[in-house]
Amino acid sequence: MSDSLKNVTNSGSASILPAIGLGTTQAGRRDARAPRGFTLIELVITMTILAILSIGVIPLLKTAVKRQREQQLRESLRQMRESIKDFKRDTVGAPCCGQLAVAGGGGGGGGGGGGAPPPVPTDPRSKIMISDRTIFTPDNLDFYPPDLETLVKGVSVVPRAQAVTADITRSPTEGGGLTSLNKKTYLRKIPVDPITGKEDWCYISSFNPDSCDGQPNVFDVRSRSDETALNGEKYSDW
Repeated sequence: MSDSLKNVTNSGSASILPAIGLGTTQAGRRDARAPRGFTLIELVITMTILAILSIGVIPLLKTAVKRQREQQLRESLRQMRESIKDFKRDTVGAPCCGQLAVAGGGGGGGGGGGGAPPPVPTDPRSKIMISDRTIFTPDNLDFYPPDLETLVKGVSVVPRAQAVTADITRSPTEGGGLTSLNKKTYLRKIPVDPITGKEDWCYISSFNPDSCDGQPNVFDVRSRSDETALNGEKYSDW
């Protein structure tokens, strides 16, 4: 009887012990798979690396943004200056501007009477002439645009062949001069200065290069910013 009880006890102990050992092993595996947090040293190292990267990257980003604005400024200045040149080409030899009248007018003295005015050399790129006389004032003898708004709104133009045969001594209401329903725009819109963020350009006149008032005409356009570019120049000198 005692031997049977001993066998039952031993078999029960043997079956219980593996179960206990198995449970302990599974718990250990669960603990090993649990996520482990960052230590203080790891956090300090990470923050140090981020700080070093920020010190080097932020100036590069600022330089890249400034270089992009400078490219936009150069492109805006190029567009406006090309529009002014295009406008000026279309005034050369145009009767609307009085150039042919001055060249061939005068009558009186020397021999000849009212012959045709001599031809005025023109740029071959200009196929038309400006026919609107009202956009020029008597003090704008160079016939540059009076303002950039004129380039955006457009002006009346005629083919050069028609302008040559026009009677410039008579006004359009008298059957002379030039009349046209065609308009040419030289500038799509006045751009914003990317440096100042405003549409406040410095308009240089052909008669007063030291002022920004643009009177009586606009010969050149510059930025009003006094900041220094990446190449060491002033934006206002571009």
